[in-house]
Amino acid sequence: MSTTQPPRRAAADPLRLSQLRWLSVATMAGVAGIAFPLLAPEHAVEPLLAVVLLLAAVNLALLAVAGSLLAGVLAGRRGAFAQLLVDLCAWGVFLYFGGGVTNPATVLLLPLVAVGAAILPARLAWALAALAVAEYSLLWRFHLPVNLADDDAAMRWHLAGMWLGFAVSALTVVWFVSRLNVEIARRDHALARAREAQARDAYVVGLGKLAAGAAHRLGTPLGTLRILVDELDRRADMPADCREDLALMREQVEHCKAILGGLSREAGQQRAEGGGVVAAGDWLDAVVERWRSLRPHARAALTIDADARAVGIVADASLGEALHNLIDNAANACIAAGREDAPVEVTAMLAAEGLVVEVADRGAGIAPQVLEVVRRGPLQERPAGMGVGLFLAHAAIEHHGGALTFRPRPGGGTIVRFSLALQDKQ
Repeated sequence: MSTTQPPRRAAADPLRLSQLRWLSVATMAGVAGIAFPLLAPEHAVEPLLAVVLLLAAVNLALLAVAGSLLAGVLAGRRGAFAQLLVDLCAWGVFLYFGGGVTNPATVLLLPLVAVGAAILPARLAWALAALAVAEYSLLWRFHLPVNLADDDAAMRWHLAGMWLGFAVSALTVVWFVSRLNVEIARRDHALARAREAQARDAYVVGLGKLAAGAAHRLGTPLGTLRILVDELDRRADMPADCREDLALMREQVEHCKAILGGLSREAGQQRAEGGGVVAAGDWLDAVVERWRSLRPHARAALTIDADARAVGIVADASLGEALHNLIDNAANACIAAGREDAPVEVTAMLAAEGLVVEVADRGAGIAPQVLEVVRRGPLQERPAGMGVGLFLAHAAIEHHGGALTFRPRPGGGTIVRFSLALQDKQ
């Protein structure tokens, strides 16, 4: 069922059916205004031109209501069937005044049936085909005959008309079906991306549940570490340089306890649409300062354009963790490349898409296969870390309507770039 629904919706577009109808109008006008005056000058073309004008008027009327509630009805299956039925009736009347089945243009009934088979459910498609066969059968018996000016060349002109009608029919079917296939491919791609996003969100929710449980279980060993640090610090024979290290250890343990304590509060936190708007400069300062406190031996340089500091953005805890992970990965890349002295450069600026944040490092770069995996799941092949930083950063930024991109940095390294929509501060 799911494999047939997208094509029907794609093909039932009133605009596409309108284009098909304009093609019918042009073909009818050519037959009535060119073919008949040349081949049968005594045949009355007024009824034929009246059908052309009437079908054109119907098309213009449908275009006029394209923006109204009626457009939704026309885009449905029954609306598409009604439009094709109008086209079928118009061709029936045109062929009645134009010689019936002796007119080579009868082959142009076939594209209507082919289009109906492509866009309509089986019941309506069979009904349209039955009506087309009935119409063709009636035209065999009921029609106004056409007397050609040159009876000797009648068969030659008939065969030429048959060839031209077949060519027009083939081109029409190929044009319509090819455009339909493009629309189907576009919808399949969108559906695949939606399913990928759904799977990614489910994975993130699972990680959130695991993180909440880990926060509860890790509280005990962190408390034990804090006790041990305090006991070592109370020893009288402890050297002064060791006491500085113990102070740093105590600070890091407190940071870990604060992070774990916030996991339960932040688990499942959703993006605030009406509130939660903060100044971009304050948010960036807070995230970078928190990272510096956790990585005191690493360096990060923050640069914010003057016009970008006061703009408002929606930033929840997940977005802050995303930027934190990007800075952390950049610092690790610098260390792995032997460039510990090179700071991670965080730059914020305004652009057409909103607030743009870039995180630049001097590492060895990111392999293309790694970037391909970022969108799908965590990197299991990484020897250190949990391999979920880039994945979670991509998920959080995309959840906020942004996009995460990577590009090589001149002189070596990588520039990670993402954008955030601007919000009015309340």
